Amino acid sequence: MGYYLAMQNETSISQHTIKNILNRDFVLGFLAFFSFLTAYFSLYPTLPIFLARLGSDEREIGALIGILGASSLVFRFFVGGALTRYSEKSIMMFGALLFALTLVASIVLLPFWPFLTLRFFQGVAYACLSTAALACIVNIIPSVYRGQALGYFMLAPSLALATGPSFGMFLVNHYGFTVLFLICTVLSLCSFFFSWKMKRQETARFHKTAFAHNALFFEWKIVAPAMTNFLQFFGWGACVAFFPLYAIQCGVENPGYFFTANAAMLIAGRILGGKILETYNKEKIILTFLLTATVAMVILSFSKTLSMFILVGLLWGAGAAFLTPTFLAYALDYSGSSGGPSVGTYQAFQDLGMTLGPMVMGIIIPFTGYRIMFLCLAMICLVDVMYFQFYVRKRRN
Repeated sequence: MGYYLAMQNETSISQHTIKNILNRDFVLGFLAFFSFLTAYFSLYPTLPIFLARLGSDEREIGALIGILGASSLVFRFFVGGALTRYSEKSIMMFGALLFALTLVASIVLLPFWPFLTLRFFQGVAYACLSTAALACIVNIIPSVYRGQALGYFMLAPSLALATGPSFGMFLVNHYGFTVLFLICTVLSLCSFFFSWKMKRQETARFHKTAFAHNALFFEWKIVAPAMTNFLQFFGWGACVAFFPLYAIQCGVENPGYFFTANAAMLIAGRILGGKILETYNKEKIILTFLLTATVAMVILSFSKTLSMFILVGLLWGAGAAFLTPTFLAYALDYSGSSGGPSVGTYQAFQDLGMTLGPMVMGIIIPFTGYRIMFLCLAMICLVDVMYFQFYVRKRRN
């Protein structure tokens, strides 16, 4: 009898948890984030190929891929500040609409300088929508459910990553780049619609003196853990920019399968591992999956076949499935703040990694080749492990 009551109580608690997480704005925010990122991730394998076919070399490709992260990096701080004065809904709508306009313009504006400008504004759009969406979820979900809610919400980029790259390559192989850009425009407008249907979120109004004191709304307390995220995305940004070209060089027709495998493991990890995020020590989870990312990069440097690429995608996905939501929750706890400036600063370091990764490795590749470049990324991942273990953890303790 006692066992039955305990099971009934556990079921009741689980249903109560789901009810507190899956409210109307959470679902609409999830759909808006998913449709936006499906368009965004469709450019992952296709854009480097598009640029290479137009005659761009590795340095130009690195710059054109990385400029999005650079502009996103700068505007994260302004978006974090704007979230103290405007609703998440308004900023998400602006980001989705701006991204749609840049995609339409991509059909007629070709590299280098016109396309560089478009990529800059795509970074602004990405900063607006992703920062506002995460801030919205952090604010509408009770803190006790935050880790689990972020795990569920991060299924949006996982699902988008599972479908976007392969779907983008399918469109390019069968219909060309113009159709790709048009379909991505439609997806961005869907994101605008879902954002518009959300209820308006009330925002705290800062006094003018507070704004003058911290004009960019930079949160210093979150910098130490955010550096770990920077190093992780330095490696991921370079991989995103140059893996498609390496895979085609190895005879793989659709590099999007690598991203699909990555996303499949992300989805599986976040669905099946929700309780792990709430049960196990966050620092142990972070260290385990930072090491997993290091191993994945080492294997990638020796891989030449689709099956090996898929294995690497699965390994990296397993790491990111737990690392991304766990580390965001850890960083917010570390800084003692969950407001827009904290989220914006944290994601700014992520964008810095996505910017510098392609740019730096684009300079290195002509001298080393792709395989040595991937080994360099493995070393950076190992440095990340050491930094977190011997600096971030000890400083917090």
